[in-house]
Amino acid sequence: MSANLQHHDGQPKARRPKRRAWRRLLRSRDGAAAIEFAILSIPYFIIVFAIFETFAAYTAEQLVTNAVNTMARELRTGNITYNLGRATDMTEKQFRTAFCDEVSIMIACSASEPDTPEKLYLDVETLPTFKAIADKASIPRTGGAYSDLDTSAFHFTPGGPDTINLLRAYYRWNVTFDLIRAITHIRPDSDTQQFLIIATTAFRSEDYP
Repeated sequence: MSANLQHHDGQPKARRPKRRAWRRLLRSRDGAAAIEFAILSIPYFIIVFAIFETFAAYTAEQLVTNAVNTMARELRTGNITYNLGRATDMTEKQFRTAFCDEVSIMIACSASEPDTPEKLYLDVETLPTFKAIADKASIPRTGGAYSDLDTSAFHFTPGGPDTINLLRAYYRWNVTFDLIRAITHIRPDSDTQQFLIIATTAFRSEDYP
C-alpha cells in the first residue's frame, strides 16, 4: 500500500498538517498586545513628557514673576538701594545673587551666573515717565523672529526715592520637546530651543528718607 494516501479532494494527507500550522500562525494573537504597546508607547511617552515639560516651564515662569515682584518691592521701599552711600546699597552682582536666591526653589543659578549672565538677565533702570515703558514692551532681539536675546541695552541703574523704575527679568529655559504648542521664543539652532521666561514690572519708588 502506498504511504502517500490521497484525500477525497485529491490532495495528499501529508500536506494538511502544514497548511493547518500556517493558518494557526496567521490567526495567532499571542504577543499582539506587546507589539501594539511597543508601537504606541513611543509617541505616547513623548507627549506625556512634553506635557510635564510645558507645565514645568510655566511654573518656572510664575516663580520668576514672583521674584521680580519681590525684588521690585525691596527697591520701591528703599530696602535695596543703589549708589546712595547707604548700608542698603547693592551692586549689580549682589542684586543678581539676591534674585537667584529668590528663584532657587526651582531654578539653580551657576556659580558664575552673578558675574557672567548665561541664562538669567536682569534690566533695572530709571525712566522719566511711565509712558516711556511702552518703548520697552517688546522682546529685544538681535535679529528677526526667534533670534537671540539682545542684552546690549540692559542696565542696572535703579533710582532713589520718588523715581519711576522698570525691572525686567529674562531666563533661558531649555525645551526638549516643543510639541504641545510652540512655546519656544529662541531657536538659534536645531539642537537648542529655549522658552524665554519674561517677567516685567514698573513702579514708582516711595519717597523714603
